[in-house]
Amino acid sequence: MQAYLGEFIGTMLLILLGDGVVAGVLLRNSKAENSGWIVITWGWAIAVAVAVYCVFQFSGAHINPAVTISLASIGAFDWAQVPGYIIAQFLGAFVGAVLVWLSYLPHWRETADPGLKLGVFCTAPAIYNTPANIITEIIGTFALVFGILGITGNQAAVGGEFGTAIGTGLNPLLVGLLVLGIGLSLGGPTGYAINPARDLGPRIAHAVLPIAGKGGSDWGYSWIPVVAPIIGGILGAVTYTALFGG
Repeated sequence: MQAYLGEFIGTMLLILLGDGVVAGVLLRNSKAENSGWIVITWGWAIAVAVAVYCVFQFSGAHINPAVTISLASIGAFDWAQVPGYIIAQFLGAFVGAVLVWLSYLPHWRETADPGLKLGVFCTAPAIYNTPANIITEIIGTFALVFGILGITGNQAAVGGEFGTAIGTGLNPLLVGLLVLGIGLSLGGPTGYAINPARDLGPRIAHAVLPIAGKGGSDWGYSWIPVVAPIIGGILGAVTYTALFGG
């Protein structure tokens, strides 16, 4: 249960800080309004690093169903724990989104554009093109999982004090910087969901919360940031293992 609680809290923190920075940038009369993409990508990077630092000791800080399924697919995680991890991640994402809504409560009515309100909670592509959107999310999540395995593999490979420092102190920060790089380099087409819970959990929150003038939740697109990251993550894990071993 401690591991599941860790995934719940870690994903909640991820969404609280990640969707929180998006809210600050997009919503009217926020002090951070219009501060731009660089602020959003840095905010998400910090969100990832903080979440991993907080709960790694309890659950391994997957905070992403694509990561959980990818690790299980290469034998690095027990399939029996996968359903519990995924449920905890989606619940944490939902609660994190509710906290963002509460944090910016006066600003929803001030914001006229329903698309901006939805953008706080979940991703949408710059250009709706199903094959292209799927490919982008696959590539982004491939880079995420491949990169995580590379970063965490350094401790064993390097060894000694330097390897220990990477493994025990710097890994969460490096994973956050990896997410920053993905956002800056690959986030433009789809908003880099690269995490089914990150997208679907808050999208459900958007659908059920009493947000003034919120509009629809774009359910027609919603399956892409769920399915494509899982495919990309598995491909990233399998490729890394095939090239460098488990």
